[in-house]
Amino acid sequence: MEESTESAKQRVKSQFGKSAGHYVTSSTHSTGTDLALLPNWLEIRSDSLVLDIATGGGHAAKALAPHAAHVFATDLTVEMLEAAKKHLNPLADNIFYIAADAESLPFLSNTFDAVTCRIAAHHFPNPHLFVKEAARVLKPGGRFLLIDNIASEDPDLDAFVNRLESLRDHSHVRSYTVSQWKGWFKKSGFNLVREDMRKKKLSYPEWVRRTTASPEQVQEVDAHLLSAQAAVSAYFSVKTQGDRIESFQIDEWMAMAQIQ
Repeated sequence: MEESTESAKQRVKSQFGKSAGHYVTSSTHSTGTDLALLPNWLEIRSDSLVLDIATGGGHAAKALAPHAAHVFATDLTVEMLEAAKKHLNPLADNIFYIAADAESLPFLSNTFDAVTCRIAAHHFPNPHLFVKEAARVLKPGGRFLLIDNIASEDPDLDAFVNRLESLRDHSHVRSYTVSQWKGWFKKSGFNLVREDMRKKKLSYPEWVRRTTASPEQVQEVDAHLLSAQAAVSAYFSVKTQGDRIESFQIDEWMAMAQIQ
C-alpha cells in the first residue's frame, strides 16, 4: 500500500509539474459560481487564517484572500505553487505558498479557522488521511469546505467516469462517492452543515488536451466516451458534432463541514 501511495504521488508531481501553467488559465478551474460562494459558506472574517489544500492554480486562495487575514496555499507540486504565485502575487500580498502533502500537513493542530480543497481530492490516494488532517489543523468550530468531482453511487456510472478520468489523466486516483466522503467526515469528527450537488459542463477539447501527452492518448479517451451505452451517454450529457465531441457533464459536490 505504501509503495502504491508513493507511486500515485509521484505521478501527480510529474503530471502537474508539466502542466502547471494550464491549470492557472483552465476555464474549469478559474471560473465557476462556487468561487464566489466560498467566503460566505465559510463565514470568513478579516482576522481568519485560511488553509487552501492542493491549491493548483490558486483560484480558491484568490477568492478567499480579500476576506481573510492570511491564506496559506499548499500543493504537492512545487511547479504548481510557482505558477500560482506568479499569477496571484500582483493581486494578493497575504497569500503564503508551502509545498505540502495533503495527507501529512506541516502545520500544528488547532491552527486554522477554515480549510478548503477545490477540484483536487480525486488525486489523493488516501482521502481518509486528508480529511483527518483537515480536522486536525482546524480550530474548534472551524469549517472545512470540499469541492470535487464525484462518482455516482451507481457502480456502472462510477466505473465509467473513473475509467474516463484515468485514460485522460494518469495521475487521477479516483472520483469518490458522496457516501464515501460522508463516512470520512463522520470518522474525523466533522458535522456536515451544507452541501450542493451540481452538474459541471466541460468543454471537451480543452479538457482532454490539458493532461494528455499524445494524439493516441486523446483517441483512447475519445473512444471510451463515444463507446458509452445510451443511458450512460445521456447521464453525462455527451454532446457531439459529427464525430467530434463538443462537451459533456460530470457530477460535482460542494460540501461544508464543521469540526465538533
